[in-house]
Amino acid sequence: MTVASVGAILPLPALAQASATAVRGLPDFTELVEQVGPSVVNIRTLEKVTNRGAASGMDEDMLEFFRRFGVPIPNLPQRPQRPQQPQQPDEEQPRGVGSGFILTQDGYVMTNAHVVEGASEVIVTLTDKREFKAKIVGSDKRTDVAVVKIEATGLPAVKVGDVNRLKVGEWVMAIGSPFGLENSVTAGIVSAKQRDTGEYIPFIQTDVAINPGNSGGPLINLRGEVVGINSQIYSRSGGFMGISFAIPMDEAIRVSDQLRTTGKVTRGRIGVQIGAVTKDVAESIGLGKAQGALVSAVEAGSPAEKAGIEPGDVITRYEGKAIEKFGDLPRMVGNTKPGTKSAITVFRRGSQRDLSITIAEVEPDEKTAVAAAASEDTPAKSSAAAQQLGLGVAELTEAQKKELKVKGGVRVVSSEGAAARAGLREGDVLLAVANTEIAGLKSFEAALAKADKAKPINLLVRRGEWAQYVLIRPVR
Repeated sequence: MTVASVGAILPLPALAQASATAVRGLPDFTELVEQVGPSVVNIRTLEKVTNRGAASGMDEDMLEFFRRFGVPIPNLPQRPQRPQQPQQPDEEQPRGVGSGFILTQDGYVMTNAHVVEGASEVIVTLTDKREFKAKIVGSDKRTDVAVVKIEATGLPAVKVGDVNRLKVGEWVMAIGSPFGLENSVTAGIVSAKQRDTGEYIPFIQTDVAINPGNSGGPLINLRGEVVGINSQIYSRSGGFMGISFAIPMDEAIRVSDQLRTTGKVTRGRIGVQIGAVTKDVAESIGLGKAQGALVSAVEAGSPAEKAGIEPGDVITRYEGKAIEKFGDLPRMVGNTKPGTKSAITVFRRGSQRDLSITIAEVEPDEKTAVAAAASEDTPAKSSAAAQQLGLGVAELTEAQKKELKVKGGVRVVSSEGAAARAGLREGDVLLAVANTEIAGLKSFEAALAKADKAKPINLLVRRGEWAQYVLIRPVR
């Protein structure tokens, strides 16, 4: 269809808009490539491999194939034995290929932690083909950020952009070494921001073609600024499928500053296990909006326990800032210096409570353990209301309360009907009913009697080390 024919059909404002769209066209990335390209580097890593000779009877070329791609050497029929060769010294074999970019003119280079993990040697190649052996300054697995240093000066450093200005739908470009093909350029748009796929990182999702080897390379906006580090792909085949994830540059800079200063990252912690607040739970407990972080477990002796946080609490604010999604909390706490006294707000039994908490430091490979309830034979006692829900419950013994570190509650000894459909099972401990805390059987029955049977009833349930809300929908 010609422009003239379009003008005959469309009103003038629509024609002007169509013409403006046609003039605007697609962005030209050539200047960006010339501007940022020299700052992008190729990273090769080596690892030490013990050379045990051709013990399997294979040719060295075949052994090298299996070593290079990490494939276990199969037990194939061996050739006639030759005299056993003495074990050779360890040798360095190629381990992997990734990307990175020059952060400072004096040789600091940023990449992904998984690119340099386990490497005995890191080799950085610039676009002018100069090669440098790099020293690993530090890496952080939680955010997948690493910093390496090469001995050079006057290098072309990148410009760091403001991630807060990045908009969904905005054009972005990536430069890297997919499958070892150096200085490959791809482009696309920002598909989403604040994508929670990791503990501490709100990823930038794009449709920029990213493949193995692009890891650690920069994500660049149309102003020539680096706004992220290409880190992950969603793939069922190992290749690009239209979904890529980048680490936001503000998070990466925060990590890299600590790595360059101390060689490690220090994070705050409060000692809770958390989960999402669903819409049904939010409505049933009176919170209204599905927001905040639902506390499912509190570590013994942790800052959270000392501050008075309990399983079943919903943490709604930290240092005055709203917790919109439960993933916001670990990032906020993690970015707080250990030893800091912080304000935290929890929603409990229909009301907000402000608490003061002293932030502790995250320890490596930290694990939280909470004792499970002991199983003792206690006769079940259920009111008519409980029986209608299919619940059989019993008092908690003092030993069970002590082991679970709870003040009260009742133990489920049988579950059927509506209770079973809600997922309750023998051994669960009920801590609250319809926002009313339970001390024992008497208070459990009283709370259940007052609950509106025409609506789903929320129960705060402890199972092992976890606590969560469960909704029972009575049969009408």
